[in-house]
Parts: sequence; structure tokens; C-alpha cells
Amino acid sequence: MSEEKKKCGLYMRVSTEDQAREGFSLPEQKERLEAFCKFKGYEIIDYYQDAGISAKTGNHRPEFERLKEDIKSKKINTIVSLKLDRITRSIYDWENLITFLDENDAYLDCANDEINTTSANGKMISRLLMSVSQNEIERTSERTKIGLAGAIKSGHIPHIAPLGYKHEDKKLVIDYSTKDIVVRIFELYYDGYSYQKISNLFNEEKVLGKDNWRDSTIQTILENEIYKGDFIHGKRTKNPIYYENVVEPIVSKEMWEDCQVQKKKNSRSYQRTLTYLYLQKLKCPKCNRILGGKATTKKNGKVYYYYYCNDCKIQFKENVINEYFNNFIEELVEYDSVVNQFFLPMIKQKFDEPKEQLQKEINNQKSKLDRIKKAYINGVFELKEYNDERKIVEKAIEELENELNNTECSEELRFTPQDILLKRDIDCINKLKLNKEYQERTRTWKDYTRKEQSELIMKYIDEIKLSFIGTDITVDEINFRDSIAKPCQELYANGYIDTNKPMILGNVIGSVRFSNYLPEKEVSEIIMRLRQYYDVHFTEATYYVDKQCFYFNFVEDNSAIVRVFPLKDYYKLDPEGKMPTYEFGILYINEEDKFQMQDIDSAFDYIPDETNTSVIYMKEPTPRKIGVKPVKYSEEIAE
Repeated sequence: MSEEKKKCGLYMRVSTEDQAREGFSLPEQKERLEAFCKFKGYEIIDYYQDAGISAKTGNHRPEFERLKEDIKSKKINTIVSLKLDRITRSIYDWENLITFLDENDAYLDCANDEINTTSANGKMISRLLMSVSQNEIERTSERTKIGLAGAIKSGHIPHIAPLGYKHEDKKLVIDYSTKDIVVRIFELYYDGYSYQKISNLFNEEKVLGKDNWRDSTIQTILENEIYKGDFIHGKRTKNPIYYENVVEPIVSKEMWEDCQVQKKKNSRSYQRTLTYLYLQKLKCPKCNRILGGKATTKKNGKVYYYYYCNDCKIQFKENVINEYFNNFIEELVEYDSVVNQFFLPMIKQKFDEPKEQLQKEINNQKSKLDRIKKAYINGVFELKEYNDERKIVEKAIEELENELNNTECSEELRFTPQDILLKRDIDCINKLKLNKEYQERTRTWKDYTRKEQSELIMKYIDEIKLSFIGTDITVDEINFRDSIAKPCQELYANGYIDTNKPMILGNVIGSVRFSNYLPEKEVSEIIMRLRQYYDVHFTEATYYVDKQCFYFNFVEDNSAIVRVFPLKDYYKLDPEGKMPTYEFGILYINEEDKFQMQDIDSAFDYIPDETNTSVIYMKEPTPRKIGVKPVKYSEEIAE
């Protein structure tokens, strides 16, 4: 062997990870191997370089294959490499390589590992070194898998955030600006809509400003386990790993599973007839999972609805929630009417896309545009790629800015906060004075279909928390959506929304409409506007804090309270409730007071305009033309 001339092929390889390591660059390997061959007296025939490819089994290395072909053709008879792991890190591949070298009277020499395959001892040492190398690879792989598993279990999902989620502090969390779109997709599919029908509907509505929704997009969303809180790593590999409950779910596991079963049912003619009022709103009081729903139909046709948790074996009737919900449901219906007529135009576009969120996303897109420009300048992109990417981002910025402009236009209030309180006062008086007409014009909770009831709950309620009293399920609290609750809370704090509060009024026990403190000037303006329709009276009363009551006899006076409100801001003056008495203003009407307008419809379809200051309180009804605001906003009126 020593007499045979060594005709060498220098094999150099770097993987993506190796490129960052000192001494593993291709030029460095080449320099060291050339020096090694000069020392050994080897003749260098050719150079073989595989860049960015690991030595993992199954990876195709073009240059290494070319080297083997040159060995077969006797162009070279010796492989020279820096280290054994440049050739392979697999014992299986190494054994095959030794066999290949023996069959072709060829050899391997490594500059750093002192590998010599010309003897039995040399082959034995090479096998030992290969075992050590493979063991290190397997240990590194195990450490990586353990680290990845731990990260996934804590919510660090190594993927682009799907619709309905976003990355926050490296964790996947719910994106409340798009969450309801995902919920709606599942509910539509659950109700019998096909992938195509949902995508067509979304394109028609331009959901998220897009008209390119595809049935495949809907299918991908419905089949993604992440929406029930689970994650599959390596889903397309032979050995995928399933992780349960790693992120907060958007839909219940039961809903997700039902939608997978639904594939068999979703012919184009299939339509689900059952509607669950609280689907996706109820959480298990034990494990906090979103509850599933089911129903049974009796022989008489009556349907009974249930909610359940499979894991905790909890099940209860829908009536348990209804009994609690009915305590304030009529108030929610009234509130919905006010929202649609006044509040909605004031905060249009803010329910799912707040101004702050839109501006933040615009800034993100502009930063992305800057990064693309810098990448192009640095030669990362070709001109065509740069233009394509730039156009996509610029279009996204344009759409977001249009949404922001629409939001800002809606904030040029067509209705003022005072209008909301005024409308609520008029509705209260109409209910007392024009009860028949009020009942004819007003829909109550029982007038809503189950579908409409479900939609109302979906619109306002974020979740309903349950708890146990003994073995009985009870409602712990109802959380309204932040995008609704926060603006409403601000309006209430500023005195523009009322709420019902229990109070003792001398010899009367009941509840009254209570609003927060308003400056005297604004109260006067509201009273003057109310007097365009009704003889509204104002008085003051003392509220005794310790007894929690007023001394004001409305029964003998045949009077009815419209609303009470503090004359001073006692939240600031007496935050700990130590003052003995509070002074309250009371708006009320007398039994004999009549509606002052000739047209009764005006009381329901309009509210007095604040610009009309000529109307004063008068005992006798006098027909007059007054300025009014339409209850229902229309573009024609706006112009």
C-alpha cells in the first residue's frame, strides 16, 4: 500500500450551523487539507465541496456523489477530509462507505482524526470515533427535542401565528381583533355551511378587507388543532408529536370535534336546525375548558339543551343559565337598541379594530417596508422580488389607512353622549305614558328567535364563568367584551349611560334608573330638551347613606321617577363613603302630564335637537315646529 501513489480528492463540507463556527469554513478546510497532502506527499486530483448540507442520513450531497463516481472510474483512490464527521455522522452510512472503499481499492485519510482505513485497527478506531460522533448527534437531538417540547408546552409555538392568534413575548396568544372571525367560521360550518359557501360569504362581506377567501383556507382553519388549544409538531412527518392544551383555545374541543364529524354531513342541502344560546361562552368550573353543547328532542317536539365537559363529567341544562340571564336580559335588549341607534355610530369600527390597533398595525407594516428596502439595498432581494414584496406591503398599508380614516370619520359624532341619555329618558317616559304604543314598537327578549338571541349574546358577551354551590352549577359572573364594556364604562363614569339600582324611596322599595354625576349645565340642557316632548319635573332629595334610602313620597303625589343622579361627584368627594348624606337630583313626571307633540311617532323616531334653545316649559300643549334628530341615522340625512 505504501508504494501505491495516493491520488486524492479533497472533500470539504459545511452545514448551515457549521458556517458560524471558527475553523469550519470551506476556505479554511481547503487550506489545511492542501498543507496536509503536501506533508504526506499526496497528489491532489480534484476538489469536492458541499456547502450548507448536513451529514444526516438521507441528505443528498452532489459533490460527495461525484467523488464516489470518480473513485469508481479510478480517477482517484483516496478521500482526504478534515474530520470524520465531514464525511458522515451515521454508523450505518459509515459501514456502507467502508464496504464501498474496500470494493474499489480506495482509502480515507482524515487530517484531524488520524483515520487510516488501510488496516483492521484503523477501521476499528474509525468505527469507535463514528460511534462517539453519532452518540453526540443523538444526545444533541434529544436535548433539542426536550427543549422544544418544553417551549411548546409553555405556549411557544414555532410557527407563524394563524388567524385568531398573535405572538406576544414569543408566546401564541389570542388576537381579539380577529378571534371572532374564527369562531364564526366554526359556527357557520357547524350550522351546515360548506367550505365554499363560507368563503363566498366572506368574499361578499369583504371580511378583513379581502375578497380572495378560498374554500381551502376555510378547510385549513377548521382542521387546525391549535383552535382547540392543541398543537401537533411534525404533522407531516412519520412520527408527529401531539401536545394538548398548550395555548388558550378559541373554540371548545367538542365544537372542533363536531366540525370534523360534520364533514360527513355537509352536503349542500344540509342545514343544522338547533341553536345553542351560549355556545363558546361557557367554561367548565373545574378545568376551565370551553363547554360543548348537545340537545335532546322529546316526543312532543320540545327541545332541551345541555352543556357539558367530557373530561370532568359535568352536564347541566341550559335553563340554569337562563334563570340567571333573565334577571337582566331585558336591560340588555334595551341597551342593544340604544347601541344600534346611537352608540354604534359613535364607536363604529372600534368593536374589532380599535384605532390604536389599526395605527399599531400601520406602523408595523411601515417598519416591514423599511426592512424590505434595506434588504434590497444589501442585495438580499432581486429588483423583481423587491417590487413584488413592496407592492404587497404598500397595499396592506393603504387598506389599513382607509380603515383608520373610516374610524376617524365615524368619530365626528353624529350623536352626542347626551343623546344616549336623552333617548333612554324618553324611552322610560314613553313606557309609562304611551305604554300601548311602546309595546307595539319595542321587541322584548321573548320576541327574539333563538338565532337572534344567540347573535345578541355573541355580540356582547365574552364569557360566562360558572362555579359550584354544593353540587349545583351557578353563574359566577358574566364578562362583556372589552371592546364594548370599556367605552360603555367610560360613558357611565361620565354620566351618559344609566343603570338600574335598588333603592328605598320613603315608602316605596324598588329600583330606579341611576346615572353618574353630570355638570349642572349639561343636566339643564337635557331637561330643556326633554320638555319639548313631556312635562318633566326636577326636584332635589337627600339620600341617607347609612339607611340607603330617600325620603320622598311618590305614591301620594302620583309621580314616577325617570332618573336620579348625584348633584356632586361623590366618587371623588367621598371615595370611602363616610359622608352621612348625599344630595341627588330627581327627574320625574306626574300622572296627568301628557305628551306635548301632535305626532306620537316623533317620541319613538326622533329626539329633540340640542340646537333648538327656544323651547321652554309650558303647561298647555302648543303645536310648534321644533328641531329634532332622527333616531335612525341615514346617509341622506347626514348630507
